[in-house]
Amino acid sequence: MNRAQKAEFVETLSARIQNAEFIALTVYRGATSNEANAFRRDLEKHGLDMVVVKNTLAKRALAGTEKEPLGEVFTGMTGIIISGEDGIGAAKAIEACIDKKGKIQVKNGFFEGELLGENAVKTVAALPGREELLSLLLRTIQAGPRKVMLAVKAPARDLMYLLKNYENKLAEAEGGE
Repeated sequence: MNRAQKAEFVETLSARIQNAEFIALTVYRGATSNEANAFRRDLEKHGLDMVVVKNTLAKRALAGTEKEPLGEVFTGMTGIIISGEDGIGAAKAIEACIDKKGKIQVKNGFFEGELLGENAVKTVAALPGREELLSLLLRTIQAGPRKVMLAVKAPARDLMYLLKNYENKLAEAEGGE
């Protein structure tokens, strides 16, 4: 790669990193190329992208962005997982795709302006996702009107039960004579 290509690559990577809601750094030392490629394909199914880039180029791409603190933790063989719009969904997908043998591990992450450690990435994955939050919001909005409707219907319902019980008592009294 010549200088112009490197500059273009850094600019493109920087734009992708700036637009990402969630970024995770992975360590894949000890994983075979087939295992790393399988991990990448699993991530792609969830709309995530893993980029392996030289640490110096990654640090240049991070420079001047809010995610610049990630540059401090670039050491060794590091892969960058870049999310789309749903950061929590991305963290959940990463947790689902992580190799259970421990060869590919999350080293750090960046979410909502904070540099995260490995355990913090798991914490983000445990948060409710966008869809869950929207359904919770909808249930909350619907709860008030539903309670009002039940309160309005309650007297009529209670009167109906009272009349039904009275009818049953009259029927028993007529049948018992």
